[in-house]
Amino acid sequence: MRDFASGAKVGVVGAGAMGSGIAQVAASRGHRVVLADAKPGAAENAVRAITASLDALVGRGKLTSALKDETLSRLDACATPLGSDVSAYRDCDIVIEAVVEDLDVKQALFGSLSRTLAPDAVLATNTSSLSVASIASACTNPERVLGVHFFNPAQVMPLVEIVPWLGSDTEMIGRADALAASWGKTTVRASDTPGFIVNRVARPFYGEALRQYDEGIADFATIDWAVRDLGGFRMGPFELMDFIGNDVNYAVTRSVFEALSYDTRYRPSLTQRRLVDAGFFGRKTKRGYYDYRDDAARPEPRKDDAHGRRILERILVMLINEAVDAVFWRVASPRDLELAMTKGVNYPKGLLEWGNELGFGYVLDQLDRLRAEYGEERYRPSPLLRRLARESAEGARGLLV
Repeated sequence: MRDFASGAKVGVVGAGAMGSGIAQVAASRGHRVVLADAKPGAAENAVRAITASLDALVGRGKLTSALKDETLSRLDACATPLGSDVSAYRDCDIVIEAVVEDLDVKQALFGSLSRTLAPDAVLATNTSSLSVASIASACTNPERVLGVHFFNPAQVMPLVEIVPWLGSDTEMIGRADALAASWGKTTVRASDTPGFIVNRVARPFYGEALRQYDEGIADFATIDWAVRDLGGFRMGPFELMDFIGNDVNYAVTRSVFEALSYDTRYRPSLTQRRLVDAGFFGRKTKRGYYDYRDDAARPEPRKDDAHGRRILERILVMLINEAVDAVFWRVASPRDLELAMTKGVNYPKGLLEWGNELGFGYVLDQLDRLRAEYGEERYRPSPLLRRLARESAEGARGLLV
């Protein structure tokens, strides 16, 4: 077994944006990389995209031409489309899967990989919302399977969620964690629960914004303005959904909703579903919540600070409650949760820290008011939030961070 922090041979399955980003990171850090995809020409296209990305770094003086050439020399892109034969990965010490978010597809792939690779090779899934345990169940030696979830673009975003399932071997977990850290990534540990940390805790950022639009409280541009300019977020929720892709964002929301037994807190929006039905996925299709065609005019927000702060606060108290609930259900430690939300989705501060600043009693009061107004369990406070509000009222330090 080669040393993971320096000499591991890395396989990447899936040559889309995420897979090519992971391959670039690994090759840039000195690893031999095998890259393949089921789609003809995808691996070669990925190498061209990686080359363009490295050329941009050279142009900005952040990389030498020699280092660019060395990085590309470590990439082995398979010209033959990947099928049931995965022998190209036979000598890899770790294989990271970045294929379509379909459990049947992932199980079939992992079954083939587990029969082909050495028994001590790590099998990692980049799934953002599917059960790691379910993927592992298709494997021989399932204990070497775990989630290693990068964020897009992988060559830029610093966060990696390490997601063991109940049977993951501790040594395999340590190897994957050490490898990601050696690539300059910030790693956090998440439990194998729907959406892990970021994709679970972030759901109200999108869902409550959509809910306010559906109620006619404000339009897309005004909600984005309030969240971005008054809240300090880098992008508003509708801008961000268009950037991610409404097809992707809707699929993650639906997956979390179904996996959490149709909890109304995570119910997908009909507005977003209709955009997906229409093929309005956002920037990549030039239509989404906004129109990105060349002749389109960007709508102007209604810049009323008092109104905007009410919009923002409703989203924020839902986010804080979700973060507290994630701690309650042991999705992640408080430290890892704060790191995940600031490093993974660039929130201006950790949600637990934000709750401390606003006061957990105040957050609880706002949620109780919404719950009474709408009569929906969507707004139920976490049991831990109630405890924190009570302890804070008694003079104890708030939470956790």
